[in-house]
Amino acid sequence: MTPSEESALRELPGLLPHKLGQSVKWPEAFGRRFMITVDTEEEFDWEAPFERSGHTTVTVPKLERFQQFAEKFGIKPVYFIDYSIIESDEAVAFLKRAVSAGIATVGAHLHPWVTPPFEEQVNNYNSFAGNLPVELEERKLVALRDAIAEKIGVLPTAYRAGRYGIGPQTVEILQRLGFEIDSSIRSRFDYSSVSGPDFTKIGSEPFWWHGENQLLEVPLTTVYSGMFRKQPNFLAKIMNRYPVANAVFARSKILDRIPLTPEGVSARETKEAIDVALDDGVRLLVFSFHSPSLSAGHTPYVRTSEDLNQFYDWWRDIINHLTQIGVMPVDMEDLLLSAKQAIA
Repeated sequence: MTPSEESALRELPGLLPHKLGQSVKWPEAFGRRFMITVDTEEEFDWEAPFERSGHTTVTVPKLERFQQFAEKFGIKPVYFIDYSIIESDEAVAFLKRAVSAGIATVGAHLHPWVTPPFEEQVNNYNSFAGNLPVELEERKLVALRDAIAEKIGVLPTAYRAGRYGIGPQTVEILQRLGFEIDSSIRSRFDYSSVSGPDFTKIGSEPFWWHGENQLLEVPLTTVYSGMFRKQPNFLAKIMNRYPVANAVFARSKILDRIPLTPEGVSARETKEAIDVALDDGVRLLVFSFHSPSLSAGHTPYVRTSEDLNQFYDWWRDIINHLTQIGVMPVDMEDLLLSAKQAIA
């Protein structure tokens, strides 16, 4: 972890009340790996105010298709599931089969507005679980964790906050509840303008929270390309504050922020980001998308059946590129084992 990243983590209020994070020193045998994570959640209108009810889970049957697709490439996806999903009998049946067969992993994905106990006002601020009173954040996470354990038969040890909304006490809550992995940081993104956390200065490399080797942080991979990618901080603030600047900077090759996702990012851009990340020495690439994108009409990224075909074509192109350059898939269990071996 660089000094600037340590400083940035220190600026996240309360997230590091004790020691700074310790970077993972991967064993040589780890090589270069990638992991696919899915924010597995209900369908809702991303542009409308948050509501406790009125959501659907019609995309659930499409999880089976993606799972079969992933298996063809030897990929074991991580499904971060929220409370609405665990209330779906169809989703539970699929996830239980996949976990029992050892072909998928489940983690917890907390959407506060649909997770009991329902004590807070439903609004944008409270949609970030880390903004809730610490007791309520913990009780909601316990309710989600216990529901997953009861319905699927495994106690989740990996977590991703909905909306990437970790807060001042989230790390300590996760450690207290026995979680071993957090993947809530979306590196290089800033959500402070909508009451969320600012990850602008945080890179993509995994690290141990508090330096105690108890909770492994696995950020979602985001890469800067362009002329100023080595000194991005000032321009990145402009990009986060003024979205139109993203397109201007990217077109002019000044600075382009590229997250590893099929949602709104072309295969060409993604392959460029992969190559840049590897050139920079990144050993783990973390891809992500939202499960409603597995069916047409539920996210801004997959509106039609043709968009859905292109979604799968994107994955074929990216996986083929990763295979050609020797980047192999890794599952959550082997990832944690390798990280622990690195400190043994």
